[in-house]
Amino acid sequence: MSSPKTPDSEGVAAGSATKSLMDNLLGLLRIKIKKGVNLAVRDVRTSDPYCVVKMGKNQKLKTRVIKKDINPEWNEDLTLSVSDPSLPVKLTVYDHDTFSMDDKMGDAEFDIKPFVEALKMYLDGLPSGTVITKVLPCRTNCLAEESRVVWQDGKLVQDMILRLRNVECGEVELQLQWIELPGSKIA
Repeated sequence: MSSPKTPDSEGVAAGSATKSLMDNLLGLLRIKIKKGVNLAVRDVRTSDPYCVVKMGKNQKLKTRVIKKDINPEWNEDLTLSVSDPSLPVKLTVYDHDTFSMDDKMGDAEFDIKPFVEALKMYLDGLPSGTVITKVLPCRTNCLAEESRVVWQDGKLVQDMILRLRNVECGEVELQLQWIELPGSKIA
């Protein structure tokens, strides 16, 4: 199985974390890419979509390609190292093509600051399902609807639906979850 090629492939090495990055590491952000909804058609009647997630200059992760489906269900976990919570996470959906450059099917970006701020609160003892904060859709974010940061089963999670930009249609559903590291500087 060949790996998808994107128009901006940079050849970023996954294991190239430097000591300075480790010193500033706050923790790991697990992004569960759940599914795409009503994605754009880029082949004759359908598309072969996959997602690329980027944060900063050095982190770039991809989901697998789902063949012939404009409503793909990836249910894939991608994990980013977070050292600067002010950096946005950028998501781009591509249509995999075998003989030509992969077609862009839209992009979105989201801010993790509200999620990271909620992590700094003392949440132990709260009932499962407690809403910690809400993020409303606006012109400066790609949210299709209100997103809530929730204390769920002893963990902080945030579900979001992103409306893709620069395309005629499409949304991507995902969930954020934090992975605490020993000695991290989040609190």
